[in-house]
Amino acid sequence: MADNNPQLQSVIRFQEAYMEQEKFHKRKVRTIRSMLLVLFLALWELCTRLDMIDDFIFSSPSRVLFCFWKMVRDGSIFAHIGITLFETVVSFLIVTVAGIFVAVLLWTSRSASEVLEPYLVMLNSLPKSALAPMLIVWMGSHVHTIIAAAVSVAVFGSILTLHTGFSSMDPDKIRLIYALGGSKKDVLTKVLLPGSVPLILSNMKVNVGLCLVGVIIGEFLAARRGLGYLIIYGSQVFQLDCVMLSIVLLCLFSALLYKLIAHAETTEK
Repeated sequence: MADNNPQLQSVIRFQEAYMEQEKFHKRKVRTIRSMLLVLFLALWELCTRLDMIDDFIFSSPSRVLFCFWKMVRDGSIFAHIGITLFETVVSFLIVTVAGIFVAVLLWTSRSASEVLEPYLVMLNSLPKSALAPMLIVWMGSHVHTIIAAAVSVAVFGSILTLHTGFSSMDPDKIRLIYALGGSKKDVLTKVLLPGSVPLILSNMKVNVGLCLVGVIIGEFLAARRGLGYLIIYGSQVFQLDCVMLSIVLLCLFSALLYKLIAHAETTEK
């Protein structure tokens, strides 16, 4: 026991040193990120104050902040933020559920997957900005039209990614389930879905950004509220502070939604 104590203490010291190194690395990354953001904003503001760039066209951090405060005071910004977030979350949930469900169906039927795969590839490569006007004609200028446009942006790629991951599952585990008398349902519930959780979460991180892009495309064409509508309206009447504010808010929301899913992925691990 005495001989093992020095080794155990050495291992503990190594683990503590490693943890301290990881904490220092994370602090350094956060600090550099913050400094880059502050530097960018400072340079942007400085360039406009020195007339190096036209603040009417490019706006400035102070003008964006003033525009935000003005819209907070009249309450209009909350309606635009709320509808965009609602459409993004609903479309994201639809894409997640539909992607998993269809990918599982394709995994259960080899013939169906081989027949439908070329069509899924074709639909995934279709420019969704060209499809959005057709959705408006078919469904009208409503919220569900924007949600459908957002779903169309992400769902086909989600199905293809998940189906490829499901098809790449370790065959030895599947054979073991069958050797123990299990069925395809057992393979699905005990091997495929549990083993694909990291893939599903990684796919969700991509989908949340795509859904936000799809919502903005839909709002460009068929909305009277939302951040996409603010961008189009602001560009038409040359209120470019409003345009820049909408872009900044979209960046913040995409980062926030991504972080939430990344946190869920870390928790799962």
